[in-house]
Amino acid sequence: VQLQASGGGLVQPGGSLRLSCAASGFTLDYYAIGWIRQAPGKEREGVSCLTRAGSTYYADSVKGRFTLSRDNAKNTVYLEMNNLKPEDTAVYYCGLDTNPYGANWLHPEKFDYWGLGTQVTVSS
Repeated sequence: VQLQASGGGLVQPGGSLRLSCAASGFTLDYYAIGWIRQAPGKEREGVSCLTRAGSTYYADSVKGRFTLSRDNAKNTVYLEMNNLKPEDTAVYYCGLDTNPYGANWLHPEKFDYWGLGTQVTVSS
């Protein structure tokens, strides 16, 4: 099982990035896939989650700006991030939850696997 997050970078406030979460060793549309982020000196924060059924959950801080999608052919989940703010700066991680309903999306410690993260920096 492997999840690889990519697509981070440096962007100005108001800009956009698209993060990718590529899966190998399993078919990700069988599970819930979540994103968390962690900024220096801060606790991990649940950002969003895509359930097996295709339902989505978003933290209030990103609702209306971030959008999840899934490409089953590429076995990849995407997190489209628009109107980025400096407070979005963090390392972003994608994870796998074998509970496919998204019940654990605010509890990253209950996820089964987290991949390596990708740095997102929002700064002018």
